Amino acid sequence: MDASRGRRHLRRALNGRRAAGALALVGVLALGGFGIYELAAGGSSKGRTLDYWVAAVPVAWNITPNGHDAIMGMPVSTAQSVVRTVVYRRYSANWRKPEPNAPVSSADGLLIPGPLIQARVGDRLRIHFKNMDTLQREPHSMHFHGVHYQPTSDGAYVPGFSGADADVLPGHSYTYVLTAGPDSAGVWPYHDHSPSMEKSIEGGMYGMLSILGRHESAPDREFEVVFAPWGKFMTIDGRAFVGNTPVFHAKVGELVQWDVMAMGSDFHTFHVHGHRWETPGNVARDTQTVGPAESFRMRWREDAPGTWLYHCHVEDHMMHGMIGIYQVSE
Repeated sequence: MDASRGRRHLRRALNGRRAAGALALVGVLALGGFGIYELAAGGSSKGRTLDYWVAAVPVAWNITPNGHDAIMGMPVSTAQSVVRTVVYRRYSANWRKPEPNAPVSSADGLLIPGPLIQARVGDRLRIHFKNMDTLQREPHSMHFHGVHYQPTSDGAYVPGFSGADADVLPGHSYTYVLTAGPDSAGVWPYHDHSPSMEKSIEGGMYGMLSILGRHESAPDREFEVVFAPWGKFMTIDGRAFVGNTPVFHAKVGELVQWDVMAMGSDFHTFHVHGHRWETPGNVARDTQTVGPAESFRMRWREDAPGTWLYHCHVEDHMMHGMIGIYQVSE
C-alpha cells in the first residue's frame, strides 16, 4: 500500500470512530436525563425487570377482630371497629387470582399495608394497577416515593396537568414504570394520590417499597409496621390493640429488619422493648420518630429471646391501639 492510500484508510478509520462516538452520544442523549442517570449509576442492564400486579379492591375490615383491648380489658363493639373500605391487593399475572400481599411473617397475613414491593438497586419495576373498586366506585392511583420515574408514572392528580396515571377509573388499568437507583436503597411509602386520596389513605390504601442495595444481604425476617389513625383508633397495619395487631416472630441469630412508616397527619415514636439499633453516625437508639409519609428501616442480629412489646411511644396513641407483640425464640 502506498503512502497516500494509507493516509486515506487512516482518515476513514478515524472518521468512522468519530461517527460511532457521535452516534453513541446521540443514543445516550435520546434517552433523556433518566437514561443518563441509569448509565451513570452503573447501568440498569445489570438489574432485573420485575412485574407486580396490584388492584384496588373492596373489603370489610375489622380493626379489632377479637373485640377487646387486651391491655385495659375493655370491650370494643363491632359497630365501631368494622368498616367497609378499599385496599390494595396483590394478584397473579393479568389479575387472574388474588395472592397474599406479603409473607405471613412480614405483616401477619393482613391486606393492610398493600403488597410489599421488593427490589434491588438497578432493578426496573413495572407495577400493573387495576381499579376494581365496586364499593365506592372512585378513581384511584399509585404514587411511589424513593424511586425514579417519568411524569407519566407519578400517579399524583393535578387538575389540568396529570394524565391517566393519576385518575384510574373503575374497571380501568395503568402500568407504572419505576427504576431503583443507588439513592433508592431503603424503605419507602406508596399510596393513592388520585382525586379520592384523602378518603383512600384514611381507609388504608397504602403500602411499602423495600429496596436492597446492589450487594446488600437480604434479611432473614422483614416486618412491616405502618402507624396510622383510623377513626377513634390508632392502628398498626390497620389493626388496634394487642391480640389484633401483627405478632412478629424471629429466632436468635437471625438478621431482622423492621420497615416502619407513618400515614395520616400524626407523628409517632417507634419503640421495641429490650432492643437497640444504630442510626447513621453509629448512634444507638431504641426509640425513633416517624412523621407523615416518612419511613425508615433498622436491622439487628437477634440475640434476645423472649416476648417483647413494640409500639408507638406517644402514650395516647399506644392507649388507643398502637401496640403489638414481638416473640423471639431460641
